[in-house]
Amino acid sequence: MSNDTSIAYKAVNIPVSQRIRERIQASKTRFHANDNIARFIEPGELAELQAEVEEKMRAVLQSLVIDTESDHNTQDTGRRVAKMFINEVFGGRYVPMPSVTEFPNASHLNELMIIGPITVRSACSHHLCPIMGKVWIGVMPNEHSNLIGLSKYARIAEWIMSRPQIQEEAVVQLADALQEKMQPDGLAVVMEADHFCMHWRGVKDTEAKMINSVMHGSFLKDPNLRREFLSLIKR
Repeated sequence: MSNDTSIAYKAVNIPVSQRIRERIQASKTRFHANDNIARFIEPGELAELQAEVEEKMRAVLQSLVIDTESDHNTQDTGRRVAKMFINEVFGGRYVPMPSVTEFPNASHLNELMIIGPITVRSACSHHLCPIMGKVWIGVMPNEHSNLIGLSKYARIAEWIMSRPQIQEEAVVQLADALQEKMQPDGLAVVMEADHFCMHWRGVKDTEAKMINSVMHGSFLKDPNLRREFLSLIKR
């Protein structure tokens, strides 16, 4: 069998999810629910992955004893859910970080900057229920910091949150991504969110929220700066 024929045979007979998984495992890279795996996905494979998820979603509906053939409301649900998972709700797993233009700190800005509230949407890793909330970001730049456009904070936040997440880990991922991009003296991230795994199921408590924060650099070392930031964000 020629090499080209072997590749074609493999592409036809091995599910795309398995091919992607094998690449990740061969590189000894983690692929948890909130990890980005974009670099292991080859051109055209996202469409294949969506088709595979659609087929398996239809099987889930069948196991729930839902008549997807004669029920006009659910005939196309498998396709809709697959498209939503791959392109929207979990899209941050499958695409690279959005392009971010960085500017030198030509004016040597060294005063506190606060961005927010940024609306964020995610899904709980445990039950795939929605997480809806707000994020505030504090930046203390130095003369060597890279500055990014205001909208880019929201784009990076969306990229991080559009995965099955745990809020405590999501804010760490966001803080780490911004720290790497900007290299400021200090960085702070605060997130407040509603978790529908509590509102919709379980205890069904509709009032409970979760608030957590990550502090880097001067925000961690300087209590006055930390207090200033926390007093200025309006939740």
